[in-house]
Amino acid sequence: MRPIITLTTDFGTVDGYVGEMKGVISTHAPEAQIIDITHDIPPQDVERARLTMARVWRRFPAGTIHVVVVDPGVGSSRAALAVASDARYLVGPDNGVLSPALLVAGMRAVRLQVPRGASATFHGRDVFAPAAAALARGASVDALGQDAVDPIVHRTPEPIRRPDGSIEGEVIVVDRFGNAVTNLIGRRGGELEIGPTRVALHGTYAEGASGETIGVVGSTGFIEIAVRDGNAATSLGLSRGSRVVLRPTG
Repeated sequence: MRPIITLTTDFGTVDGYVGEMKGVISTHAPEAQIIDITHDIPPQDVERARLTMARVWRRFPAGTIHVVVVDPGVGSSRAALAVASDARYLVGPDNGVLSPALLVAGMRAVRLQVPRGASATFHGRDVFAPAAAALARGASVDALGQDAVDPIVHRTPEPIRRPDGSIEGEVIVVDRFGNAVTNLIGRRGGELEIGPTRVALHGTYAEGASGETIGVVGSTGFIEIAVRDGNAATSLGLSRGSRVVLRPTG
């Protein structure tokens, strides 16, 4: 099986940065299959990159190498990491984007050496792409660097259970459809409270009438707030951190 290398960045596709990374990978590991996860992470949005990785990294087969470059601290003293976790590899900056793999028991993380002459503004090309290519050629993470000390780990905030039985959560991400994904775990029954707005939970988007605000359990298992044929974030003024309360019924 050809080694798989995935790319997740905030580079977009206009300036050619992604192409440069692919050129380096293809030069050093020509047999590798390169798969784009997304290059549309909002600029410098480390949290969005973390949540994207949390969704996708285990969807790929064992041996896959995930490269994540959302790196506002590039060129600073922040570490560059390679992580072996659950039979997969992740490569990227030590700023929280690799948290999903770092939370797995038995993971192994090393600090990559930044080569002399590497660009201070483009570690994606000069540090992370070569490391991914080395892993694709069969190198171990231990061959790439020394032990990483206290790598940065971010976690999704936990909902708060209130004395009245309701659960207070928050929006953790807004997707391109305007659906507001919360940190509330899906459950049967209940009603969402978003400020003065009350929203019933439905099984599918299609159960709502056109223009209706609904709650659904999304593919991640978290409750989402959506507007059928519309944009919930715009309609309700929702963004990351917006408060949402789940009130059980029945």
